[in-house]
Amino acid sequence: MSGNESGTATVLRDWVAGLGIRFAIGLAALAAFALVVVAGVLLPGTTLGRFVDVLFANTTMSAALRLSVPIAFAALGGIFAEKSGVINIGLEGLLIISAFAGVYATDITGSVWLGLGGGIVASALLALLFAVVCIEFRADQIIAGLAVWLIALGLAPFLSQVVYGSTNTDSVATFRSLPRILAESGVPVLSTSFVDFLAWGAGLPVVGALFDASPMVYLMFVAVAASWWALNRTTFGRHVRASGENPKALDTAGVNVSLVRYKAVVLSGVLAGIGGAALALSLGQFTGNGPTMVNGKGFIAIVAFLFGNYNPVGALLSTMLFAGLDALQLTLQARDIFAVPAELVRTVPYVTVIVVLALFGRTRIPEAAGDHYESGEE
Repeated sequence: MSGNESGTATVLRDWVAGLGIRFAIGLAALAAFALVVVAGVLLPGTTLGRFVDVLFANTTMSAALRLSVPIAFAALGGIFAEKSGVINIGLEGLLIISAFAGVYATDITGSVWLGLGGGIVASALLALLFAVVCIEFRADQIIAGLAVWLIALGLAPFLSQVVYGSTNTDSVATFRSLPRILAESGVPVLSTSFVDFLAWGAGLPVVGALFDASPMVYLMFVAVAASWWALNRTTFGRHVRASGENPKALDTAGVNVSLVRYKAVVLSGVLAGIGGAALALSLGQFTGNGPTMVNGKGFIAIVAFLFGNYNPVGALLSTMLFAGLDALQLTLQARDIFAVPAELVRTVPYVTVIVVLALFGRTRIPEAAGDHYESGEE
């Protein structure tokens, strides 16, 4: 008997070693999660059952999608910049300045789409300034990125104070859901049959939120696919990757490395600008108190694309993990399902991401990331 047990233990140990300890831990965590879900389904009305209800509620999914938008766009921007060899840790600042500019432009024009454009322009201009400082004047990229963040952190609330008399702006128009936009469009079929289809889909469990989302959510998925295509299937993407891995070889091939990096950094500003403006215009207001309404989402975006190993799809999955946990903790606080302090519940997304990074984070940074290069230099 003891021999059989010893043999079984040896086989199990060898199997785990073959899989890798990290993979084995992940597999065990997934199995534990599945057991919790099954137990919650089988025990409705209990604390565990109510937790599972919240976990798969459309409201939780809807909040996760909304929270993903600014992080995902900033992460995509960070990928392009760092893939080209420029470390842009100023994503937080780009989100802040575009959030304020988006609200201000919407307030002036009355159009959320023009407001989105205003946020993009503001973020792109700040990214261009960052690019000039880092590429033209060869400043330390980390320090310059921190400067972008600090400039935006001070400038956006200051401008809000000047324009609105408060660090928080007045309320403006917000992005409406896609079904509502189509219903009001008056376009045959789209405003009738297709809206009915979306209304039916919105009632589906778990995935229903996908049928009743803001246009920015759909744009996020399109941007992820487009970014992957641009990086892996276009000449520009090949130049960006070469600029971050071997700029000397790219220069030898007759491509201006500095110009490639300028384009990549400005593009990171455009993408972050979409995220920041979408964040503010989903709520219809810019909040400039403390760390502002952005509240660290730019730094989370850096973690997301590092965890995703500079792959747009991986960055999106990382973003969805954090945003989903963040949405879950917000709902748990509101419903008070577990008798634990709210401060402890708020740490769940951050602790989980740290644990996942520690176990599965295997990021390979571009060889020339952070290095200055001038065309023609040896």
